[in-house]
Amino acid sequence: MKLLFAGGGTAGHINPALAIAGYVKERQPDAEILYVGAKGGMEERLVPQAGFDFRGITVQGFRRQISFKALKENIVTVKKAISASKEAKKIIEAFQPDICIGTGGYVSGPVLRTAAKMGIPTLIHEQNAYPGVTNKMLSKHADRVMLAMPDARKHFKGKCHFVDTGNPVRGEILIQEKAAARRQLGLDERPVVLSFGGSLGARKINESLADVIARSAKDGRYQHIHAYGQYGKWFPDLLKEKGADLSAAKNLDIREYINDMPVCLAAADLVIARAGAITLSEIQVKGKPSILIPSPNVAENHQFHNAMSLVNQQAAVMIEEKDLTPEKLTEEIDKLASDPQRLALYAENAQRMAIADASKRIYAVIIEVLSARKSQKG
Repeated sequence: MKLLFAGGGTAGHINPALAIAGYVKERQPDAEILYVGAKGGMEERLVPQAGFDFRGITVQGFRRQISFKALKENIVTVKKAISASKEAKKIIEAFQPDICIGTGGYVSGPVLRTAAKMGIPTLIHEQNAYPGVTNKMLSKHADRVMLAMPDARKHFKGKCHFVDTGNPVRGEILIQEKAAARRQLGLDERPVVLSFGGSLGARKINESLADVIARSAKDGRYQHIHAYGQYGKWFPDLLKEKGADLSAAKNLDIREYINDMPVCLAAADLVIARAGAITLSEIQVKGKPSILIPSPNVAENHQFHNAMSLVNQQAAVMIEEKDLTPEKLTEEIDKLASDPQRLALYAENAQRMAIADASKRIYAVIIEVLSARKSQKG
């Protein structure tokens, strides 16, 4: 079996593709897999690191601002889209895939469209509650539209063959147990708050968390694991200014990056985070109550819609960044952490939304579509 994946631009598009590819290789070690991404994109680095073959094409996304500069850039984008389709056709003809799978990002557009025109079965996977422009455009050509969140259905137009698959979740996340994780981290019975704003960090989240973390340094109310991110190296100094002695406060674990997320997530009683699709899938599968602060700087404001899918099921609290203050965040943390019944309700509802076998479901769709095409030909 030969599979061609296309997607990129952000880790949220790349990691699901890698997870699916990894699961396929587990089930069929002789499967041949090729990943097509944008030259210069992060997929050019991440895909080979994961052990898969990579081919790059030259492509860029459209600028949505209304300006002369944006118009000029969009003319270049159109020209690159035409040449990208030609590049994609050469790659597809050389590789001869049995099926093509797009996981979003503008690079998947020319690849999946070209594959569909060549009569190759195509699948798309949408990670978010509000689908991206590329996936909405490709849906009319796709044999299946695989959804992580059912809320996404209403945003697609035309006839689509939907399948609810969820987002692939790392196996390490699934198997980690709470009690063992807390022992490993040296945590006691006090509430554990886990917070992060992504690998780069989020200034507004860091600033808003400083007060409650500094308070816990003094009164020991919470055990707090916080990652301030690459651009938040000033955060420990801010805590010191607020009177927090990080060397003495053993209930605080303040670091730049969380490289043991499966352990930290399992140990947590409450999670404070952005509302990226993969983060939410991990929160759901572990049944964690959360306070979600969607990033306002993403396409189609999709993190807001992601967060609302949990809020509507009483599985999370959402604070939009425009409403975020230290006082508001501290109040919400205290209200949730002091209400065991509400925490238990949110945990139960989050876990009810979870799809723990997403990779298995997606693999089943791949096999089903290939079998159907084979039957048609036969």
